[in-house]
Amino acid sequence: MKAVILFVCLLAGNSCIACPQADSIPSIANTTSKLIAEPHRLAAQRLILPAALLGYGIASLSNHSINDLNRSTRKEIAEHQPATTRLDNYTQYVPAALVYSLNSLGIKSSHNFRDRTILLAGSQLIVAGIVVPAKSLLHVERPDGSNFHSFPSGHTATAFSTAQFMYREYRHSNKLLSLAGYPFAVFTGVYRILNNKHWVGDVAAGAGIGILSTELAYWAFPYFSKLVGGRNWKGHLSVAPYTTGTSWGIGLVKQW
Repeated sequence: MKAVILFVCLLAGNSCIACPQADSIPSIANTTSKLIAEPHRLAAQRLILPAALLGYGIASLSNHSINDLNRSTRKEIAEHQPATTRLDNYTQYVPAALVYSLNSLGIKSSHNFRDRTILLAGSQLIVAGIVVPAKSLLHVERPDGSNFHSFPSGHTATAFSTAQFMYREYRHSNKLLSLAGYPFAVFTGVYRILNNKHWVGDVAAGAGIGILSTELAYWAFPYFSKLVGGRNWKGHLSVAPYTTGTSWGIGLVKQW
């Protein structure tokens, strides 16, 4: 269980990075003003945490010490037999749902409905474009032996991509509210481990991929926006949830 606690602490570092102490604000004032003025700029400091998480996850595939941590964590979980839950199948989507719900209640985010939908859809396309091929190519067996699609954790990637989406949408208007998605993301990641569906390294990599995917989506927003017709397009954009029976998602349809 120590590895799970370590994972939670590492993820909590994202909040520390996002919320500088008061006495450090003057020294980063210029950087902050630039980030606000250029919301779609890919800033290097935003990539530190996802790169570290992804790097840890990749290292777990070949590094014996990290792999031993994976195995010992699984053994300890098996000994304690914590209660399992299927809530992690749904909590991965909660941050995104919160953004749309808050907007419907009048608590406006940084982007309008059209733009934030493009951003969310773009981040999920990037997540899928990384996770799906990686699962097939790397062929890592799950801890429960159910299949060989363990690395990286898709649930965790989705959870952290939506949590980062919520952070980016509310970080300038309400810092505390912007971080509200992360408890759901951490819950999702931890329970992927406790449910014996993923190794610690899988979840760390998934978290890194999720955050990185959202950052890339914001950076690529001008291109995504042009793809669906720019700001003065005459077509119709529709968004709807979908389910395949075993998974859930958001569908984006553009009609010309």
